Amino acid sequence: MTSSESGSGAAERPVAWPARLAWAALGAFLLFWAVFEAVKHGGWTIPMAVLGVLVPDLSFLLGAGSGPREPGRMPARMVGVYNLLHRPLIPVVALVALSFAPTANTTIAAPFTFALAWLGHICVDRVLGYGLRTPDGRPR
Repeated sequence: MTSSESGSGAAERPVAWPARLAWAALGAFLLFWAVFEAVKHGGWTIPMAVLGVLVPDLSFLLGAGSGPREPGRMPARMVGVYNLLHRPLIPVVALVALSFAPTANTTIAAPFTFALAWLGHICVDRVLGYGLRTPDGRPR
């Protein structure tokens, strides 16, 4: 059984529901963990959690004012940054590195929370059918 998004600019290819369910479970876990860390540590962890959710989509600002284009396709100049910010490897590496950092927990709480929220954002995008883009801006 598969499902696909249509008309919303989401990826055109069908994604199996077990994969979406796995992304949803991981995304919910990560976002709840980010909120937990923000509440636990306070201070800079709160804005870093919010930024972690928002920063991946700031790549859309690169396409501002690029003129009309077909629905669901982003301008080519923003694809590289968008794809870079929507790959799970970067926040995963950050989380692992911060987990093994030889500093106090309070020192790494804000960047750790940022990486949790960033990875949670990527998971939610996958659940909604938004994935990486081809060089010409079309969904993969």
